[in-house]
Amino acid sequence: QLQLVESGGRLVQAGGSLRLSCAASGRTFSNYAMGWFRQAPGKEREFVAGISKIVGRTRYADSVKGRFTISRDNAKNTLYLQMDSLKPEDTAVYYCAAKQATNYDTPIANYDYWGQGTQVTVSS
Repeated sequence: QLQLVESGGRLVQAGGSLRLSCAASGRTFSNYAMGWFRQAPGKEREFVAGISKIVGRTRYADSVKGRFTISRDNAKNTLYLQMDSLKPEDTAVYYCAAKQATNYDTPIANYDYWGQGTQVTVSS
């Protein structure tokens, strides 16, 4: 069982920055492709960014491209999401997820493990 714990979410003003972290334990972190997802009130959970288990391949949702950066440190068993130029529409609970495969994917159902989420609120 791979355990995932997100942290770093808080209230921030529009235009500000946050870095989310996702600490993994229980299994070999480098064996998993990883993704960040988010869920706003009244909306479905959506893909934000993904990274392959071998660092180098990433993908972003169009809504965050150019503002968010996903990265991982396999030595520290940690996934990151750097969020810049935040907008009120970025307000959501952010989840990290792990997929036992080489490459990330966008469908939620394709991920094997999930964290509990961290709340990001962007005020206008």
